Amino acid sequence: MTSPDPGGVTEHRPVAERRLHPVTPFRRAWAPVAVLAGWAVHDPNGTQEQLARLTTTVLVLGLAVLLPVAGLYGFLSWWFTHFAVTDTELRIRTGLLFRRTAHIRLERIQAVDVSRPLLARVTGVAKLRIDVVGADDKDELAYLGEQEARALRAELLARAAGFAPETAREVGEAPAHELLRVPPRELVRSLLLTGATWGSLCAALVVPTVLWLTTHNPWTVLASALPLLGAAGTSSVGRFVAEFDWTVSESPDGLRIDRGLLDRAHETVPPGRVQTLRIVEPLLWRRLGWVRVELDVAGSANAVLVPVAPRALAESVVARVLPGVEVPGELSRPPRRARWCVPVWWRGHRTAVTDTVLVTRAGLLRRRLSLAPHAKVQSVRLTQGPWARLWRLADVHVDTGADKTVTARLRDAQEAGRLLREQAERSRTGRRDARPDRWMTG
Repeated sequence: MTSPDPGGVTEHRPVAERRLHPVTPFRRAWAPVAVLAGWAVHDPNGTQEQLARLTTTVLVLGLAVLLPVAGLYGFLSWWFTHFAVTDTELRIRTGLLFRRTAHIRLERIQAVDVSRPLLARVTGVAKLRIDVVGADDKDELAYLGEQEARALRAELLARAAGFAPETAREVGEAPAHELLRVPPRELVRSLLLTGATWGSLCAALVVPTVLWLTTHNPWTVLASALPLLGAAGTSSVGRFVAEFDWTVSESPDGLRIDRGLLDRAHETVPPGRVQTLRIVEPLLWRRLGWVRVELDVAGSANAVLVPVAPRALAESVVARVLPGVEVPGELSRPPRRARWCVPVWWRGHRTAVTDTVLVTRAGLLRRRLSLAPHAKVQSVRLTQGPWARLWRLADVHVDTGADKTVTARLRDAQEAGRLLREQAERSRTGRRDARPDRWMTG
């Protein structure tokens, strides 16, 4: 990395490389043990035979060798891992035998999340996960001291936002204003009113009962009941643990999401990076006026913005993610002849277009309202099968940058053709007027 001096001479500035937190070797020392455990699970019969042949002395000697080797592996893998922040990139060097160097360009960083698993919280460390545009896998730094992780996250986000290298470290973590917090009681009620929860419980009760009536074999009933009950509990308890104390705050970095009962996660939705957004309204939630807000950000694994909230409050959060966007109250239905293509469910498909987004709705029992910003549209397609062509109907598909598609279904063929042409033009002008990715430079 170079920088010019006043006399025109290029000055090479050394970049200080840093290591991860000293607790990291203990985490990595488990890798050899995990390999042996994986082999044992893969071939339990062979493992049992091998263990039967070993004497107590051999087992003790094996552990006496395995534990130091595992510790040495953890130490060496930590010792040979370095990272550095230059004027243009985050550089991560890893590998004990096979070296790997990741060069992450700062302007391509989409989000930087801080994750604190339970044991990491006990030891005061955190994991930094970096989302990069166009990359399927996240690069991570595990582990850093909690304060160091937050400082590095703030620096990377400031650089991604467009701050100069010499001022990025001075910016620090931007202040945040809380917009929404989901109370645990409300989260529990929402899970109890979710159809998937009751569907899993019904399956766990009905399937074992049917098997008992047909086979009268208690082992068959037990073998089917336990996985079904486990799946029912995991779907509900797992969501409760992951979405506990869900908090959405606003800062110059974007919307911050803090969540988790055992493993605390600190995530950020950067401005202008949301590709599509969905407002989900399950049937049992409508009486209470609750909705769930999901979103798609290219390269991000988190697909939830608001797990449950009153509709008005959720729409106010949507307005912060997509500035200037208002969720339209009226959407147009397909023509009545669409009932011959999709009986009954045709009534759930609706479409609207505003100055900033394409809006579609699908579903009667579980409504899904999708919003696709014009500036994020990558391509537009019109499809028309033979049966739809007979009834003069067509579908318009809008593809976004997160490999997601928003579809306006069962539209009149002439209307669909007009929508296709107008949406292509709106996408072109929307990208021209969109906020820059490096939002502090716009």
